[in-house]
Amino acid sequence: MTTQHYDLVIVGAGSGNIIVDEQFDDFRVALVERGPFGGTCLNRGCIPSKMFILPADVATTARRGDALGVPTRVGPAEWRTIRDRVIAKVDADAADGLEGREEADNIDVYQGTASFTGPRTLAIDVDGKITEVTGDQVVLATGTRPVVPDIPGLEEAGFETSDTIMRLEAFPARLGVVGGGYVGSELAHVFSSYGAEVVQVEGGDSLLNDQDADVAAHFTSAVERRWDVRLGTELEKVSGGGGDPITLHLADGEEAEVDVLLLAIGRQPNSDLLDLERAGVDVDDSGRIVVDEHQRTSADGVWSLGDASSDQPLKHVANQDARVVQHNLLRALRHTGDGPSDLAVSDHRAVPQAVFTHPQIARVGLTEAEARDEHGDDVVVARHDVADVAYGWALAGDLDDDAEANGFVKLVGRRSTGRLVGAHLVAPMASVLVQPLVMAMAHDVPVAGLARSTYWIHPALTEVVENALIALESALESAPDDA
Repeated sequence: MTTQHYDLVIVGAGSGNIIVDEQFDDFRVALVERGPFGGTCLNRGCIPSKMFILPADVATTARRGDALGVPTRVGPAEWRTIRDRVIAKVDADAADGLEGREEADNIDVYQGTASFTGPRTLAIDVDGKITEVTGDQVVLATGTRPVVPDIPGLEEAGFETSDTIMRLEAFPARLGVVGGGYVGSELAHVFSSYGAEVVQVEGGDSLLNDQDADVAAHFTSAVERRWDVRLGTELEKVSGGGGDPITLHLADGEEAEVDVLLLAIGRQPNSDLLDLERAGVDVDDSGRIVVDEHQRTSADGVWSLGDASSDQPLKHVANQDARVVQHNLLRALRHTGDGPSDLAVSDHRAVPQAVFTHPQIARVGLTEAEARDEHGDDVVVARHDVADVAYGWALAGDLDDDAEANGFVKLVGRRSTGRLVGAHLVAPMASVLVQPLVMAMAHDVPVAGLARSTYWIHPALTEVVENALIALESALESAPDDA
């Protein structure tokens, strides 16, 4: 077994890959990746899923044509055309990322699986050939993988996860989705919009139950009109498959027959593949690598970022972590700086997230329930409906039950501070509309005057955010007895 020493070893070429730029040209770097370059976001997550969601949104919008005076007819989606467009893009980008790193003079790429054999020492298995590498600094950006529960009959029947379903050869007429979170709900939207009969199974009393209760209830009610939602039950066993229909046997005694089964019940960190105990790297009860505010692990010279160590599995969080690690690594490698005071700090106070379904959903900060648990009677809530602004009238058409046209902005604030602590949106392009609220929270801007201190285009949909802010300001200014 050969041994190679590097200034820096990075395990994981998702957000870990963005650390190394021209600032590292004087350092010898090892980059280890067991899958395609780009990580989950490029290959199996954010980017391909949104490319699949765009035609789903087009189909959903087109079905509203008659009510708007533009007669439309939506036929079955051409699955292979859609799929091949997406896969061609992500595979090309992954290949380009790998090629660019392989051509760098100071970077050695290992396409294999790494595990620790000692402090800052790893064995890398590349097709059965083991290479030992050591590093002055090590970064762990190993991400997560889908959780696969131990359910009788599951392996025999066959199943897909979010890692595999986007590459299906044939479009399923009937799709079973187990899990009511954002992954399962986005993919249920995709396949339902393309023409599949979808049944979604969730153990809780609503879909998206980590969202604000009003948002979860609105979303659940909306999609129950589009596909079969089974709440308050779980998948107990599976039968069939192998070319025959798959039967889902649910805990409530009900059954559902599908052609393809998608498991979307969560993801688990890949930390268990790294033999972290040999490196002195601590993990928490969920398997996430424990880091401090500088992204340092419990082992000297070992850092971690992204889904491997964060309880917010979001690409924008991983990218921000990577920028913090990059700053701190350069100081460690160059032996510069004034100690901890010169290290960058990860700021996770105002992290937004979005669910790209119909309706589209976005949030930042605390839900109303979380805020009341934390701040009690100091909490004030305001809400404004999409249908009550000018552009909302244009969106509604004759479809009074349209989930986005009848969406809302819900704001949560604290009376004692006059600050926003949570924002929740159900609206077209909610992922964009939420941004001024993210900025307000990130920069600790008082709610008072926030809506009136700048222009809001009329009649743009941003007026729903403006009016919600005005309503919250009014509520914050009212006496406690009147709240």
